Amino acid sequence: MVEIDHFLENPISTQYNTLFFLLKRAKKTEYGEKHGFKDIHSVHDFKNNIPLNKYEDLKSFIKRMQLGEKNILWPNQTKWYAQSSGTNSIEPKQIPISKENLQQCHYKGGKDLLALYYRENPNTKLFTGKHLIAGGSTALLPSSNKTHIGDLSAIILKHLPWWCEWRRSPSNVKKLITDDWNEKINHIVNHSVKDDVHIVAGIPSWIVLILQEIAERNNLSNIHEIWPNLELYLHGGVHISPYMQKLKELMPSSKMNFFSNYNATEGFFGIQDKNNADDMLLMLDYGIFYEFIKQENWQEYTPKTENLEDVKLGVVYELVISTNSGLWRYRLGDTIQFTCLKPYRFKVIGRTQQFINSFGEELMMQQAEIAIGFAAKISNAQICEYSVCSRVKPTKENIGFHEWVIEFYKQPDDMSFFTAQLDDELQKVNIDYQAKRKNNSTISLPKINCVKKGTFYSWMKKHGKLGGQFKVPRLSEKSIYIDELLEISRIN
Repeated sequence: MVEIDHFLENPISTQYNTLFFLLKRAKKTEYGEKHGFKDIHSVHDFKNNIPLNKYEDLKSFIKRMQLGEKNILWPNQTKWYAQSSGTNSIEPKQIPISKENLQQCHYKGGKDLLALYYRENPNTKLFTGKHLIAGGSTALLPSSNKTHIGDLSAIILKHLPWWCEWRRSPSNVKKLITDDWNEKINHIVNHSVKDDVHIVAGIPSWIVLILQEIAERNNLSNIHEIWPNLELYLHGGVHISPYMQKLKELMPSSKMNFFSNYNATEGFFGIQDKNNADDMLLMLDYGIFYEFIKQENWQEYTPKTENLEDVKLGVVYELVISTNSGLWRYRLGDTIQFTCLKPYRFKVIGRTQQFINSFGEELMMQQAEIAIGFAAKISNAQICEYSVCSRVKPTKENIGFHEWVIEFYKQPDDMSFFTAQLDDELQKVNIDYQAKRKNNSTISLPKINCVKKGTFYSWMKKHGKLGGQFKVPRLSEKSIYIDELLEISRIN
């Protein structure tokens, strides 16, 4: 907690110290020599010397690193590469994970998460029980004779200390290596019921699937009948709002705490540090230097970036990171919005690619998550998965609309009421959407398609995206996802 308190009190100097540590560490790498790291003495120099990068810009360097070449983007040899589970990428990204990144970022994030939870809940007994974590594949595959690739969870589990593995449920990790998600679920369900589980962690959709399977197989009214000491759900990856009704049905105890974290393949960025909060603390001492691109500049060829001390409340920013794995000025594609500047707290808004602005409505993922969660709650419905796109009605007025595909655990009694509530809440959280909806002038009422149970699971299986790390595409201006989901539902 001493280190956390230090960066809370000294956020800007912590970030600058991080930047110059990274530059000093990597100045003799190929990338460091090419971009004059040794001559960088200010943030201004840093931005002038190094271009903004996307994955494609660094891909050739990463490929060489995977063949065993040393001192390319980061000193020495990088042996591990985490395959990104991004929703929109046609070809998976393979992100380098250095020893420093693994230990000083991902592991440190896990320890700090528990430390912050303990500070808020000093009477907790988390470490007297087991932890169920629904991650991705735990298999590491050879990239060359010197390097390996796999899910981030595989790399983390490969190097966990014995005391972490002892607390894991189920304990036999070898049984989780399979890429067969159904086999993995069966192993978790059959063995974790025997453990005293205090924590569950993972993406909400997959946690619901696991808990529901355990409840059904054991004829439970809720999961506390088998895990009476369960008190913490650690979630991330997607907004929890659409799943909250179902999660509270499965875990109804008043002692349950829901804590979010922002642990991406590229780094551990944020941790919820207060009970019942809906934002996270930006972690500033994990070997990551942050920059921020305003929404209005996303499409520019060389957009200006803001420093941490210049960010403002309520503005949507794309994250740019430089990391202790050699991702230099890397445009992450994730978007955030600051909720507090002392200390720096934020919410994840979505992704620059998952964003609908076909009619000037500027609909973001977080707004859609909040709206569908509210509509489900007030309609007594339970959301399993959803996706939405924009379309234009085939009329001479060319009025647009949003088409939603929703798979429900429990459908609303009145779908018209649900649709109206979804539309009303979208107008409340998005003034641009509200303006375009006025008098049906630009956008008409959303169209809701209810699909059969298992539709989204079938879609993910078809695209090789089954597993605890994968997420469904939420928002798209193209109809490809909606069309595929509707076709799968029709066939099934």
